[in-house]
Amino acid sequence: MATPREVAEWMRAELGKVGELYQDDAVGQLADKFGPEFVYDNQNGNPAISKDVLKEFADLTKADVVWARSGRYWRQRQPDDDPGRQVDY
Repeated sequence: MATPREVAEWMRAELGKVGELYQDDAVGQLADKFGPEFVYDNQNGNPAISKDVLKEFADLTKADVVWARSGRYWRQRQPDDDPGRQVDY
């Protein structure tokens, strides 16, 4: 059985392939590859990634990845991004 850290490392590798990782794509792939214990339905009924995995992913990527809220995806940080973990675009 995989650990949250191993799942987060897989997410980081997937993001590294093309420079972005959409949450909806990641959820489906995580469930298939690692099992349903790493995903859940959030309060809005949408599939989501477990908090343990997201914490590990944030630790792995805090310096070079941002969450693009409007598109619901992670991407490589750009030089003109504001400080912080989240961007609007």
